[in-house]
Amino acid sequence: AGEAARPRLSGTFSTTEKLVMIGSSTGGTEAIRHVLEPLPANSPAIMITQHMPAGFTKSFVQRLDGLCAVQVHEAEDGQRVLPGHVYLAPGGVAHMKLARSGANYVVKLEYTDPVNRHRPSVDVLFHSAAQVAGKNAIGVILTGMGKDGAQGLLAMRQAGARTFAQDEASCVVFGMPREALLIGAAEEAVPLDDLSERILKSAGAFGNRV
Repeated sequence: AGEAARPRLSGTFSTTEKLVMIGSSTGGTEAIRHVLEPLPANSPAIMITQHMPAGFTKSFVQRLDGLCAVQVHEAEDGQRVLPGHVYLAPGGVAHMKLARSGANYVVKLEYTDPVNRHRPSVDVLFHSAAQVAGKNAIGVILTGMGKDGAQGLLAMRQAGARTFAQDEASCVVFGMPREALLIGAAEEAVPLDDLSERILKSAGAFGNRV
């Protein structure tokens, strides 16, 4: 908690069509903060599935929202997915998917059985992004135990998305990123400190640190 705030990045985007999908588990709450805190208010829309028990996501969302220039929400079914906003899957309750409603991207929550022993599951989010957003998506798998998200990230990459995994040195647990790298789902391993910038560049940003 005593860590200094990370410098904010800036960027002008050639398109607002890009969407960022992030999945994480053990150690993920701090990794997510590390990625989101430098992002400018005009960042692409971000959807996050972090393995969390029911009831914990609301306070996590409030904390992030206070630290970040982007607006952070606990995801609600039917919510429009907009640039400058972050949507976190409600812990322990539902899977979060990306869906389309006419010309808009929207959040879809599904109260179905756990996948890979998790609800929300990263694979569910990533598979939906592969189907709905294809090459307009960017997939990032952060620290976590197990292999949830690896197959979904592979589907994203095969659909034309840019895909990244957090590198071993900066992970609390290298399980999920390792699985994604082993099957070729992530195009490269990136240190946590560099992920915010890589996401913005992949989304078409050009610009420097503020």
